[in-house]
Amino acid sequence: MEEKKKSNIKLDKDKLDILYAEVLSCAKYAVEMQSCITRSYKADGSVLTKTDLEISSRIITKVKYLFPSCNIISEEEQTPYDCTAPYTFVLDPIDGTDVYSNGFPSFALALGILDNKRIPVGCMIVAPRFGRAKESLEIRLDPCGKLLIDNEIIKELDADKDVVKQITISSKSQKKINFDNYKGKVRTFGSTIIHIVCPVVFPFIQGCINQRAFIWDICASHAVLNHLGMSIVYKDGTPLTYTDKIIIDRDVCDMTLYCGTEKGIKDMMRALPEK
Repeated sequence: MEEKKKSNIKLDKDKLDILYAEVLSCAKYAVEMQSCITRSYKADGSVLTKTDLEISSRIITKVKYLFPSCNIISEEEQTPYDCTAPYTFVLDPIDGTDVYSNGFPSFALALGILDNKRIPVGCMIVAPRFGRAKESLEIRLDPCGKLLIDNEIIKELDADKDVVKQITISSKSQKKINFDNYKGKVRTFGSTIIHIVCPVVFPFIQGCINQRAFIWDICASHAVLNHLGMSIVYKDGTPLTYTDKIIIDRDVCDMTLYCGTEKGIKDMMRALPEK
């Protein structure tokens, strides 16, 4: 009965507003700190900065205070996971730390929200130096709420996404994909969150191919795609699901992911298969 009760909890909008304000504040802080970044490295060789750690600490503290019954998973801190929690927040304090630490604009702060069935149902994404003809990109989707991109309500995709003429792709994916039969354009920005959400944000980008990503790289943008009827599947066509391995063990999705509409994904798989 307790688990059923928790599954029906609705997140308070006023508290979500407070959390979103903190996300926006942290994104502003990231911009202010970018000119004086010192790079360090984790054990796996990936880049780490003090900005990542500061933002992670701030958001985790805020989530725990506002939503104490919910989980919070962060790239930069090992936190406990309760499988009976009504929601799980998934944080990447700086997605694209490598480009961020080099001074490039295409990085994002991403906070995804999984429901108790582990389905991405919400997000807060801010790419403070990467926008649609403006200085920043701001995306908010509350669970059971409306999708807002730069404070504009988005109800449907703004263009045909079934025929893939332009894609975003992770830098590591390029080595594994066969481009021999693809005549379209390819764009790489350095942030998985940005790559995956681009088919929704930009009318002339239809899909995304990504390889080797963790839950915090994917979850927030996955919620946006889900909301508009798009999906993420593995190279064999099976849908991406958030298993214990991905959530509890925080293990990597080490298989190529195709992101887009059902027809768009099939088009990409034909034109852009793995080698």
